[in-house]
Amino acid sequence: MYRIHRFSKLTGLSPHVIRAWERRYGLVKPIRGDNRYRLYTDDDVMLFRYLKSQVDQGMAIGELSEQGLEYLREQAQRVFVETYREPPPSERLVIELSQTLEENDRAGFERKLNGALAVIPFEEAVHRFLLPLQERVGQLWHDGRLGVGQEHYASNQIKQKIFSAMNQFQPADEGPVVVVACPMNEWHEVAAMTAAYVCRARGCRVHYLGANLPIPELAAYCQRNRPTCVLLSVTIMESISEARALAQQLAGAIIPLSPIGVGGQGVQAHAEVFLQENIIVFQDLNALDRFVFSLKH
Repeated sequence: MYRIHRFSKLTGLSPHVIRAWERRYGLVKPIRGDNRYRLYTDDDVMLFRYLKSQVDQGMAIGELSEQGLEYLREQAQRVFVETYREPPPSERLVIELSQTLEENDRAGFERKLNGALAVIPFEEAVHRFLLPLQERVGQLWHDGRLGVGQEHYASNQIKQKIFSAMNQFQPADEGPVVVVACPMNEWHEVAAMTAAYVCRARGCRVHYLGANLPIPELAAYCQRNRPTCVLLSVTIMESISEARALAQQLAGAIIPLSPIGVGGQGVQAHAEVFLQENIIVFQDLNALDRFVFSLKH
């Protein structure tokens, strides 16, 4: 959530223009905080960036408003998906956060993390430092510079931020139903939660089932709920035989019920195994984003 002056910086529009578009055309309905300040969301940022781009190209805001708010939000989302490029990682911030973990400075870690999340849209934060931080923490643990407890603490902080961002969305009554999970023995769920966030941000009805889910249980859930698609995150895959076993299990149990896509570092080295079973493989979040947007069209 952003107060109007931060919203102004994120969109490139003055507070006066933002209030005018809100008052005259009903293009945004900010939430009122406990102190009565207007609070705007990442969806509002996306919409107003789109509106500004159209006005800069010569469109009148009155003409745009006549297209309807739902249509404008849909167009803003489409343009974002087609043109979005991942921002470069905030390497300095990731290093500083990692150092606070190594120094066991919990207060410093949370202060830096919360401060960074307060000044940029959450979706941008995911790419710039949340996912890079998760990767760095994993590497530091692997190198023996962080203990298991420190790694779990950092991962849980990141997961809390993603869940908090997802909970800010209004419940969706319409839209594609997407089931997101991690297969059995896969406990690293930050990437899966990120995929769930992306789906929810694009207007899907997300069923997030979490880590370590046996495929037969996933199939039983899909049998009851008939999702539009199923997404699995796999960060660790020991061998091609393990990949082949998972792909064949998914092909036999899930594909008859729903299309399925897989992503994560564990999948990339064995992508052809999954593709042979008609399972979609996502190389990155941008590929997932384009796929999710296509579900609505």
